[in-house]
Amino acid sequence: MTRDSTPTPTTPIKSIAGLRTLLLGKLRARLGRRWVDFAFIASFIVLLLITATMSDVFFTQRNLSNVMRQSVTNGLLSLGMLVVILTGGIDLSVGPMVALTGIMVAGMSSQGMPLPLAILICLVVGIATGAVNGFFIARFKLQSFIVTLATMGAFRGLVYVYSDIPITPSNPAFRAVLGAGFIGPFPVSALIMLACYPIVWFFLNRARAGRSIVAIGGNEEAVRLAGISVTWHIFLAYMISGLFAAMAGVILASRLGIAQPSVGAGFELDAIAACVIGGAILGGGGGSVLGTLAGVVSLGMIDNLLNLFNVQSYYQQIFKGVIILVAVMARRKQR
Repeated sequence: MTRDSTPTPTTPIKSIAGLRTLLLGKLRARLGRRWVDFAFIASFIVLLLITATMSDVFFTQRNLSNVMRQSVTNGLLSLGMLVVILTGGIDLSVGPMVALTGIMVAGMSSQGMPLPLAILICLVVGIATGAVNGFFIARFKLQSFIVTLATMGAFRGLVYVYSDIPITPSNPAFRAVLGAGFIGPFPVSALIMLACYPIVWFFLNRARAGRSIVAIGGNEEAVRLAGISVTWHIFLAYMISGLFAAMAGVILASRLGIAQPSVGAGFELDAIAACVIGGAILGGGGGSVLGTLAGVVSLGMIDNLLNLFNVQSYYQQIFKGVIILVAVMARRKQR
């Protein structure tokens, strides 16, 4: 009599148990890599709770509108900075770009130029200044930190060449539409900023050029061996950063109602902080549009809260520097 060769019931049970162990192991590893994100989310919730108990003004509609309007400049700069960071670079010249395009749009509109044409010229100038950075970085393989540090001073000089005194736009529509305009409870400037985020998300995740930019930060040599032009895509990333810096400059001048040549100092610090808080890894290899938006909102709320409690601006700069240092240290193993 032959022995029955039918598998015992324990065989599929062992397979399922092994699969479960494998899945749990991957889940634990993924959660282990994302603990920094969870820590920042928890910190943000704690901040909201502290704010709710310490301030009666923060959650009013007027103050929240101010938070949205004040976050627009950093929101646009951070979006451009994210694209550059994804390539493994950095752009320190965004602050002077904001000042240059802001004072140009104010000056041209005061001289009678149609407002749409003045804004278009400023956007082209922003792209051109970004192209200058991208050319030296991509073509000559120079360090982005050194190049943008040099152009930061050069662009700041151009601002004072154009005008060494503040300029007040004479066109009333300039402030009424962009700076003070509302659609329902939402500022027009904030809606413009928020509309840019899904566009950049689509570019980075669905467009071929955007995916190439992300891949360059992960492994530049592999991208080059795949036949993709690394030079062109780095060049493109800095032009995008310049475009968003120009948009930020135009909107900031419109919101303030005056363009000052000294504006923009330290704006690059805020943009880098928002990207790093949102998960971007300095040196390339990580970052997301949604995370950057969360970083912008967090910094906007922190700035507003510190202003409500009359904390001096230099203490705020110290606090932002500490945030960047802590975030970089926390993500040092993710790359």
